[in-house]
Order: sequence, then structure tokens, then C-alpha cells
Amino acid sequence: MSEPRSKSPQDGEASLLAGQDDKPRLTEEEKKQNHIASEQKRREAIRAGFDKLCSLVPGLEGHGRSEGFVLKETVTFMKTQLVRRRELVEKCEAKGIAVSDEMKEPIRILERLEAREKEKGTKENSDEDIG
Repeated sequence: MSEPRSKSPQDGEASLLAGQDDKPRLTEEEKKQNHIASEQKRREAIRAGFDKLCSLVPGLEGHGRSEGFVLKETVTFMKTQLVRRRELVEKCEAKGIAVSDEMKEPIRILERLEAREKEKGTKENSDEDIG
């Protein structure tokens, strides 16, 4: 009796390549239509996200669909909320109430943002001095 012959790596590659030929390729028009559909889906998801922001952030209702305005107002609102949280945490700690690190984490985000803004403001002021 002879032993079964083992397949070489090339045999496996050939069968994989042969399997690819079984699947029909998309035409250029089908590729174009798929691209258009995926782009529309992406834009719809972005619009839905902006609609959610408009419903969550006070003052955004009725301002149309200016994405720049929505983002700017959302950042302003979030910063205000973070400042309020910092004030509440400070009041609690002043009264001897322990505040968990989890509750303080958003304040660290605010502090990093404020540091970046301060650095950016300092840089802009030094650029004005040079110019």
C-alpha cells in the first residue's frame, strides 16, 4: 500500500486561486454603486449624530444644520458641565465628603483642555510679539 501523498503549499495556493475564479467579479458600475451607497450610509450616520447632539445640547434646536455651529456649541456646553462638576467636587471635598477618582476623571480632561488652551494662547501671543 502506498501512503497518501501530502499536498505541497503550492497545491493549496493553486486551489485558493482557482476558488477565486468561481466568484464573479464586480463590474466597474457595481463598484461605483457600492461606493455611492456606503458613502450615503456614512453621511446618514453623521447626520444622525448631529441630530442627537442637537437634541441633547440646550440652545441648538432650530439652528439648522450648521455642523460647525453644532460642534462649537457642544464643546462650550461640555466645558460648562465639566466646570460645574469641578465646582461640585470642590464643594464636596471642602465639606469632607470623599469623591471617587472615577467622578474626578472628567475634571482631569477639563484640566488638560485648559492647559492646551493656555499653551495655545501663550503661543499666539508670542507670535504676535514677533510679527
